[in-house]
This record gives sequence, C-alpha cells and structure tokens, in this order.
Amino acid sequence: MAAKIGGAILASIVVAYATNVMIADRKLFGGTTPKTVWDKEWWEETDKKFQAWPRMAGPPVAMNPINHQNFIVKPRLEN
Repeated sequence: MAAKIGGAILASIVVAYATNVMIADRKLFGGTTPKTVWDKEWWEETDKKFQAWPRMAGPPVAMNPINHQNFIVKPRLEN
C-alpha cells in the first residue's frame, strides 16, 4: 500500500514538473514575454536614452518612518 502511495506522489511530482517546464520555459501556449524583454536592440536604444538625460540632484530628503512622508532637509546654520 505504501509503495502505491509513494509511486503516485512521485508520479504527480514528475507530471507537475514536466507541465511547468512545457508551459513556462518552452512557452507551450505562446508565453507572455514582450518583445522589449528579449530584443537586444531595444535595450541598447533605451540605455542610450537614459545615459543622455541630464543628471540633476535635488535637495536631500529624509524619510519619516512613522507616516512615510518625505521632508526636505535644510542645512543647519551654525552661529
């Protein structure tokens, strides 16, 4: 009896694994990977666009962990 249960569990694991590989990895039903993910040319053009943007820093911001509001940190005047 235990051999039948163990065999059934092992067989169900094998079937589940094979189904997962066929559907997820081999895209049996077409998959949902957009072209922008696998297209190397798109990645290169996007990277060029991001590198071309000017980099501008704003004032430092401190996070208030209690109510998650951001506050602009003003420099202290030392007199």
